Amino acid sequence: MQNGTLIAAVDLGSNSFRLEIGRFDHGRIHRIEYIKETVRQGSGLDEDRNLSPQAMQRGWDCLARFGERLAGFGKTQVRAVATQTLREAVNREEFLKRGQKTLGFPIDVIAGREEARLIYQGVAHLLSQSDQRRLVVDIGGRSTEIILGQGLEARTLESYQVGSVAWSMRYFPEGQFTARAFEQAEIAAKAVLEETVNTYHSGAWDTAYGSSGTINAVCEVLTAAGWPPGVVTRAGLNWLLDRLIKAQSAERLKLEGMKEDRRPVIGGGISVLRAVFDLLDIDQMEAAQGALRHGVLYDLVDRDEGLTDLRTTSVQRLAHNFNTDSVQAKRLSKVAQHLFAMAACELPLAELTSMQCQLAWAAQLHEVGSQISHNYYHRHGAYILDNADAPGFTVDEMHRLSLLVLGHRGKLRKLEADFEDRLFVQQLLCLRLAVILCHARRDPDLKGLQLKWDSAPGRRFLLNCRAGWADAFPQSAYLLQEEVLAWQKTPWSLVIAGL
Repeated sequence: MQNGTLIAAVDLGSNSFRLEIGRFDHGRIHRIEYIKETVRQGSGLDEDRNLSPQAMQRGWDCLARFGERLAGFGKTQVRAVATQTLREAVNREEFLKRGQKTLGFPIDVIAGREEARLIYQGVAHLLSQSDQRRLVVDIGGRSTEIILGQGLEARTLESYQVGSVAWSMRYFPEGQFTARAFEQAEIAAKAVLEETVNTYHSGAWDTAYGSSGTINAVCEVLTAAGWPPGVVTRAGLNWLLDRLIKAQSAERLKLEGMKEDRRPVIGGGISVLRAVFDLLDIDQMEAAQGALRHGVLYDLVDRDEGLTDLRTTSVQRLAHNFNTDSVQAKRLSKVAQHLFAMAACELPLAELTSMQCQLAWAAQLHEVGSQISHNYYHRHGAYILDNADAPGFTVDEMHRLSLLVLGHRGKLRKLEADFEDRLFVQQLLCLRLAVILCHARRDPDLKGLQLKWDSAPGRRFLLNCRAGWADAFPQSAYLLQEEVLAWQKTPWSLVIAGL
C-alpha cells in the first residue's frame, strides 16, 4: 500500500455504528476522521431474532450518511464489518442487501472469534511494543470478546453472548436500577463467562486492557469524578454501582462524563464489567485506544500487501487437521485456477486473482469431510466449513467455500446457491471440471483444452477438446458427458466440442 493512501473501516456494532478514516504512512495509520452514531440495532431484535423494520431503517439511514462520506473511495480502501446483532439476525440478508447498496461497499458479517482477533490487532497496534502478556476485554452491545496475547499475536481468544444492550434489556427493561437487579445481572453474566476462569486467570497475563464502548464510558465517568485517568479500578466500579443504585433509574442518573447515548445501556455494561473483574480477579484495567475498527484497518493493509493474510494459514491448518491429500489438492487447485483464468479472462487482474485464490482454498479443502466418512464426504466437508473457526474469514466467505465443497461433485440441484451469480457458477464449474480431469489422482493432459463463457446466450459454457483427446482418455470423456447432463438441470448449460 502506498504511503498517503486513505483507508476506512466501518464497524456495525450492536449499539453503535462507527466510521474510522485513516491515512497509511510507513506502516502506521493516522486518524483523519472518526464518526460514531448510536443506532442500537441490538435492541431491535425480537423474540424470533428478527430485526424490526425500525432498527433496520436506523441502520440504513446511518449507512447512507457514511456512504456519502466514503464517496470516491475504491473497493480496496474500505472494509465494513458487522458483529453480534447481524450474526444473530434471521433476516440479516434483507438488511445487508439494502445496506450494502446504501453504503456502496460490501458488509462482512464476521464470526465471534474473528471479531476478537481484529479487536486485539486494533488494541495491540496502538500500544507500545513490549513482551508483556496482555488481557484484552471488549464489552459490546450483545457480545463480549476476551483475548490473551503478546506483542501483535492473539494467542487465545473467545466471544461470549453477553453485552451491555442485551443485559440492559433483560435486567433493566424500564431503566430501573435496584441492588437486586444488579445482583441478578451479575450472576447471569458470570454463568455465561464462568469458563473464562481456567484460561484467562490473573496468572496468565501481566496487564488488563479494556476496549471500546462500556469500558471507555466507565473510564470517562470515573476520571471526571476524580479517579486516576485512563484506568478502571475495582473500587471505582463499586463507587459507580452505588451511584447508579442511588439514582434508581437511568433517567434520573446524573454523572459528569456520562454521554447521553450511553445512559440507557450503562446498567447492563456495568453488570458485565463487574462480572469480568470478579471472575478474572482484576484490580485495575487500562482503557485501550485501539478497538475493532483499528484492527480492521490494519488487516486491510495486510491483505493489500499480501503480508499476513490469515485466510491462507487457516486453510492450511484445516487441511492439516483433517489429513487431506495435499498432493491431490495442489493438483486440483492448479487445474481449477487454469480453467477459471480462461473462462473469466475479462476480469480485472485483482478480481481474477481473488477468485482464483478462493478456488485454490476450495480445492485444498474439498476432501476435509473424508475423515468423517467417505460416503457423502462433500456434505460433511460443507458442514465443517460452515461451522469452523477460521481466522481471517468472514461468515459469508466460509459459506461460499462450503458451497463450492458441497457442489464439487454430485447433483447440482442440492445447492441452495445463487445461480444468478455468474462468477460463483464459473468457480463451481471449474472446480467440478478439475475434479473430473484429476479423477485418477495424476496430472491431467490439458493440451488443447479450452474453456470459455459464451456471452452471446449468456448462460452457456463451451469446453473444446483437441482431436483424439476423448480416445486417449475415455473415462474422463465419459465423466465430462455426465457433467453436461448435470448442468442441464440448472439455468446454465455446458457444451463440449471434440468428444
